[in-house]
This record gives sequence, structure tokens and C-alpha cells, in this order.
Amino acid sequence: MAYVAARGGEAAIQEAEALFRRLNGTLDAGLVQQIERQLPYLVDRVMSEGSLYAPELAALAIAQTGGDLYEAILLLRAYRSTQPRVAYAAPVDPATMQTLRRISAAFKDIPGGQILGPTLDYSHRLLRTDLLDGDAQGEVASEQPTTPESPAILNSPIPPVTEWLRLNGLLAALPPQPPADPALLPDVTREAVRFPAPRAQRLQSLARADTGGVLALGYASMRGYGLIHPTVNEVRLGYADVLLEHPISGVRFSAGRVRVSMAEVVSSHGDTLELGYAATLGWNEVKVIAGAMLDLEMDKPNPHPAHDEEFVLYHTEPVESSGFCIHYKLPHYVTFSSNLDALRRAREMAAEESE
Repeated sequence: MAYVAARGGEAAIQEAEALFRRLNGTLDAGLVQQIERQLPYLVDRVMSEGSLYAPELAALAIAQTGGDLYEAILLLRAYRSTQPRVAYAAPVDPATMQTLRRISAAFKDIPGGQILGPTLDYSHRLLRTDLLDGDAQGEVASEQPTTPESPAILNSPIPPVTEWLRLNGLLAALPPQPPADPALLPDVTREAVRFPAPRAQRLQSLARADTGGVLALGYASMRGYGLIHPTVNEVRLGYADVLLEHPISGVRFSAGRVRVSMAEVVSSHGDTLELGYAATLGWNEVKVIAGAMLDLEMDKPNPHPAHDEEFVLYHTEPVESSGFCIHYKLPHYVTFSSNLDALRRAREMAAEESE
């Protein structure tokens, strides 16, 4: 493709950006703090797809881009690429998470019990127009968000439902393997995905994939284009400790906690169950449920796109896919002009043949 620069040069670009800022209002620390406080699920999505857990920076990216999520994710990834990697955290054990929400659609009674937690699943979907008149009553928000120190969060260990399935012979046992060394795992933020992708790369790609893309492919599979119709074994939201080893003493310690979500789905296959899994930074149930279903669908012998690992992982990559789409806005004068020349020549040849 050949591009020709738009006229106006640097001055035109600066004026265009200034107009964008004027149309989107004042950008200041107060706006960033309000976004972080009032739009936590939006901030979580930008963090997970940006591969950087930094709520304040994610809120800043949202404010700076006027709420354009793809631009915000690009900003966060670009910032992330400038930061050094100082350590590798230990893998998160779901059983040790500080759990705030944990439900299962497969079983009514599960070890540790169902924990409804924060959700609008059973609320009426009614628009609160009374808030616009300033006379709403009866809804008082807490001054402080729920934190890992809040009493609503369960700190006692809650094993995954899969452990109960394996104990009862319903799910294949995990093969013996040494503890994973995080420093040796492939990293999709630094290395290109290889196909067939190692499981670590597949799960990392799903963790930072575009929520809408994962949902679209997952929904197509759910509607019958795929080969499976799984059941949600477990969805869990909570806080996980970022465990690091002290470089001198070797003692493991927590450097802080992050919001995480995970989902497991199961589907019958012969005389056993198959398991699909997805997890991500922040709380995003739709993404991890659809992602777990895609994890289970990939590599199935059917031409449906959800069964093609390369198709799923490449086409749910938010920065590359949105960037390729948006690049069509750039000038394509030369290539389009050559297409028109070819069209004219074809018409002339057709006219000559008809004569």
C-alpha cells in the first residue's frame, strides 16, 4: 500500500488534537480519580487488555482518549513497554484468593458454598431517570470501595470445584509436573505467539484479548456453530496476592493485591469431562466465561472459526485488530488511483471486445 501525507502538516495535526481536547472537556486529576472510583469495570477492562495492572493509569488513559477504549488500551501498552521488569510473581492459586464472588451453574451445593457477591444479575434493568432530576432517594453508595481488608471478602481457602470433580473421578487427574518457574514461561507481551500455541501463550492471549471479540466468537459457538455446549463449573472474582521472592533472603512476600477473575467450564466428552479455563486481571465475567468456552472449543475438528486457534487468538487481539481497521482512514490515494486506472482499462477492453 502507498500513502500520501495529508496536507497541512504538523500545524494541522496540532489543531486537530486541540479541537479534540476542546470537544471532550477539561482533563485533570479530579476527572481521573472520578473515573477510577465510579467506573471500576471499565478501568478493569482497559487494564486487562492493556496487560498492566495500574488503576490510576488506566483511568488516565480513558480520560485522555475521551473514552475510546482501543486508544486507551494502546496508551497503556505503550507506557508498559517503557517500564523495566524487576521481578516475576508466583502463579496465583485460586484456592488462596481472597474471594468476593464465587458461583457455579453446574452444582447447587459446592465445597465452600455459593457466594453471590457484587452483581446486578438479579436486578431490574430499569434506567434510573430519577437521578437526572436530582431527587433520587434510597440509594446510598459506600464512601469507600470494597478492598481486600473488607469483612465481605472471604479469606479462608476455597478450593476450585475442579478439585472436587477430580476427587470423584469425573475429571481427568492432572499429570505430575514440577512447579512452574514464572521466568521461564513464554510471554506474549515480548514474544510473538507460535502455533500451535503453548498453553501459557493461549491463556495469556485470552487474558488480554478484546472482550467484544471473545464474546462474539464465544456467542457464535454457544448458538450452535460450535461443537460443545458447556456448563459453567465456576466463576470467581476476588483479590490475589502478588507474591515475590526477596532477592537476598529468598523469603516470599506479598507486594500487593490485584483484582482478578476466572472461569471454568465443563463439557461431557465420552466417559469423562473436558475443562475450559480463562482468567484475567480485573473483574470481567463475560470475558472469562466466553474465553473459557473458546479454550474448550479451539482445536476441535470443524471449520467453525472458534475451532481455529490461530483465528481466535489473532482476531481477538485488540491493538492489532483495531489498528489495522483504523489504518484504512489513512490516505490511500495512490493505490486507489491505480485501482481506478485498472477499472478503466478493463472497461475499455470490454468495449473493444463487444465491438
